Amino acid sequence: MQKISPHKLPPEFHLDKEMETKIGMYYFYGNIVVVEAKEGITLSYKTEFSILLKALTILESDPWVYIANRVHSYSIKPLDYNYLNEIPSLMGIAIVNYNPAARSNAVLESKFCTKQFAVFHNLVNAVQWAKGLL
Repeated sequence: MQKISPHKLPPEFHLDKEMETKIGMYYFYGNIVVVEAKEGITLSYKTEFSILLKALTILESDPWVYIANRVHSYSIKPLDYNYLNEIPSLMGIAIVNYNPAARSNAVLESKFCTKQFAVFHNLVNAVQWAKGLL
């Protein structure tokens, strides 16, 4: 039975799995992972490492794209992009922001990432970009 997606995505994007963690929600649309972190947390390599390993187990070694759907305000440690840069199956990272101030933060984050990186105003454009990378 197909899961019901909480996102209004085009019909070709089917929600395969969702995972709730102490960090937030992870939605798997094939090899596109949409992450919605909880309000006020700090995302870092240390807080997300075990979750990342579980996600990689789900994706196996297939190429994948990480989309941060920033529906809540939280902080990240930009230097931790160095760890994501080392994951060979990660093809790209997209950030979806819903306010102009957050967009400048995302542009700054892109300086720490060697993977394909893009910033969007809506999730639909982000998943379509991700599909193009895959």
